[in-house]
Amino acid sequence: MAAGAPPRFDTLAVHAGQAPDPATGAVMTPVYYTSTFAQDGPGEHRGFEYGRTRNPTRDALQGCLAALEGARHGLAFASGLAAADALLHLLSAGDHVLASDDVYGGTFRIFDKVFRRLGLEFSSVDMTDPANVARALRPTTRLVWIESPTNPLLKIVDLAAVAALARAAGARTVVDNTFATPFFQRPLALGIDLVTHSTTKYLNGHSDVIGGAVLTSDDELHDRLRFIQNAVGAVPSPMDAFLVLRGLKTLHLRMARHAENALAIARFLEGHPQVARVVYPGLPSHPQAALAARQMSGPGGMLAFSIRGGLPAATALLRAVRVFACAESLGGVESLIEHPAIMTHASLPAAARAALGIDDGLLRVSAGVEDVADLIADLERGLAAARGA
Repeated sequence: MAAGAPPRFDTLAVHAGQAPDPATGAVMTPVYYTSTFAQDGPGEHRGFEYGRTRNPTRDALQGCLAALEGARHGLAFASGLAAADALLHLLSAGDHVLASDDVYGGTFRIFDKVFRRLGLEFSSVDMTDPANVARALRPTTRLVWIESPTNPLLKIVDLAAVAALARAAGARTVVDNTFATPFFQRPLALGIDLVTHSTTKYLNGHSDVIGGAVLTSDDELHDRLRFIQNAVGAVPSPMDAFLVLRGLKTLHLRMARHAENALAIARFLEGHPQVARVVYPGLPSHPQAALAARQMSGPGGMLAFSIRGGLPAATALLRAVRVFACAESLGGVESLIEHPAIMTHASLPAAARAALGIDDGLLRVSAGVEDVADLIADLERGLAAARGA
């Protein structure tokens, strides 16, 4: 590294937000399991008063996450949906949220079943065409909620174009960057105001934590969100913060392997006669392949495919695989496969799923870091079982 050059991503993943413990010299950030902190006198504290408000382990995680996203500020939450809840608490009754039409089912649920009845208005459009966004923006639009790649259909949104449209309309933009991670995509550098993650997924990477995060370089937004974080109190435990921090140290290593395996699996499936379609941003057949190549440094570890034979064939495949686990979630070192219509996106009305293309034969794959030959052989086993369904 040249003298004076800022640390690169791999170095930030290992060190950002962390220094040896000043009391002991411990290299790994300690797990500060304490609910309260002694004060030298009333109001005379050392930056820490109460564990919900601040915790040193959580501070370290927030600093590392912010550095990886190229943000000035980071806030950690107890889940990805707790992070979404905090973002929606920035708004007031009557405000309008314009969202991607293909979002995580839990995001749709919190929009439709929780905040809509509190007076927020929601609508969705296919954001792969920025003109759709321009037409759907309202005078009351205060937040444009983007997933890119989307879940589960892996649509790619032109983040810079949508950010410019929203800014001109006086709206803020948020990108759920869970699928791409900051290793492959940096939305703030493209003009986005806020980034959110389910840290449960790739950032932790080991399927043993539930967590969320919001990152921004906007000081005013950070101050408001930090108030909400403390006031609502949906913060991660010190141990959960520690585990995500530990996971971040290998993020760059894992993401490279996730993407390598996903591409090999996507190519295998695209050539298989039982597969009707494969959706993966790293394939030339993806409708936004050129945009993905321009906007992202890699296509990520998620893909989706539709198996011929519908639900019976999909069920047979899911029952037959042995290396892949049939499970919700994604982004762990192990490979997962699931049925969005029944599992992760069951909260979407059937008509909405059908309109999006979430059919009964659609399967979503989170490619893990196992030997890819074993993963392909496992899918071959599943496809063979599906032939007789």
